[in-house]
Amino acid sequence: MNRDVILKNRSNRRPKAHQGKPISSPIRTFTIESMTHEGHGVVRDQGKVTFVEGAITGEQVEARLIKEGRQFNQATTLKRIHTSPSRRSPSCKYFEQCGGCQLQHMDIEAQRDLKTEWLRNQFRKLELPDQITKLQGEEFGYRRRARLSIFAKNQQVSMGFRAKASNTIVDVEQCQVLAPALQEAYASIRSYILQSSLVAKLGHVELLLDNSGVACVLRQTRDVPETEKEQLSEWTISNDIDVYWQLPDQSKVQANAPRHYLVDGLKVNFHPQDFIQVNAQINDAMVEQAMEWLNLMQDDVVLDLFCGAGNFSLPLGKRAGQVLAVEAIESMVEMGQANATAAGLDNTAFLAADLTLPPPNRLKKAKITKALLDPPRAGALEFLPTLVRLKPSQILYVSCNASTLARDAQYLVENGYRVTKVCMMDMFPQTSHVEAMMLLQK
Repeated sequence: MNRDVILKNRSNRRPKAHQGKPISSPIRTFTIESMTHEGHGVVRDQGKVTFVEGAITGEQVEARLIKEGRQFNQATTLKRIHTSPSRRSPSCKYFEQCGGCQLQHMDIEAQRDLKTEWLRNQFRKLELPDQITKLQGEEFGYRRRARLSIFAKNQQVSMGFRAKASNTIVDVEQCQVLAPALQEAYASIRSYILQSSLVAKLGHVELLLDNSGVACVLRQTRDVPETEKEQLSEWTISNDIDVYWQLPDQSKVQANAPRHYLVDGLKVNFHPQDFIQVNAQINDAMVEQAMEWLNLMQDDVVLDLFCGAGNFSLPLGKRAGQVLAVEAIESMVEMGQANATAAGLDNTAFLAADLTLPPPNRLKKAKITKALLDPPRAGALEFLPTLVRLKPSQILYVSCNASTLARDAQYLVENGYRVTKVCMMDMFPQTSHVEAMMLLQK
């Protein structure tokens, strides 16, 4: 799924400051007709779409146009005349400034309904089942990984997330969507760093919670003396936090031992900077649902594309006769094969291959019966012709970008498949990010 949830390659983008010119306009009254998945009210005004910041479907608001463009206008809410019953007061004091969450002003069921309807709209060219199901968990305290930025200049020091539509760092003391153990660790690490000389030598702090415990990756922007590293290491050891130092010229930290998490009762080892799903609760439910939807038998030969270190591959290996897991990153392929071997899954083989290029012969010769793919945001269009030639009876597609899923599913439908199941997975409550699972049958 989403290997970089920061990127936003979606059809309904947040209006940017450069899209249109500042204008001076009188106050207008709007009745909000719908919403973008990023939380902006939408109204059609004099033949043009207007995005109204801070407004919810059904609300009547007084607003002022602040940007006017050829394709759409942008307005900001000044006063609510009628308030939606779905509105609530954001529980986070940083909500108005921080760019991390976009939907805290809506109750959680309204958030999920919004995401589900947005998915349906994205898939409007496809013939869908009557119901889009929902996979959901806790609305706060769910993130097991987060990256925070540090800013230090002219006596001004900030540590937190980027502001909305800005590179400015919002100074955040605590974050409600972090898992409780990470909230506690962040408060401690933040206090230590901001009171030390490290604040001017670090660019980012990445926090991670897994079954190995709490870890912290410190990304250096300049050299840090060994004495300072030793002092921090002593502090982190006493606080049960593993620390990794990433040098300015390093793409990945040196890790003496892998991290690990559990899924479907299986141990998945991974490098501390490898991609894993941010929401452990939804990941468990997602894997369970994928296994249920595929209804695997011992005579199934399953192709797992973009497999990582085995998040789906290992559970597939418990149920299918054979699994071929394909990933472009060779270090993750090695880790995945080691994970399969440790789990006693001698029917599961990991292959290193660039899926934008012609497939390896082993893949072409395999008699694939079912396929699972979990691509990055760009989707899997380059590989779909090969997948169609392999003729799996079922294709389960896990997606972090509904627009590329809609495109790829359209190709599969045009080549002999039909959509039988669709699920909205609320991997990131309080945010605009939408994840989806789709099952296609030949």
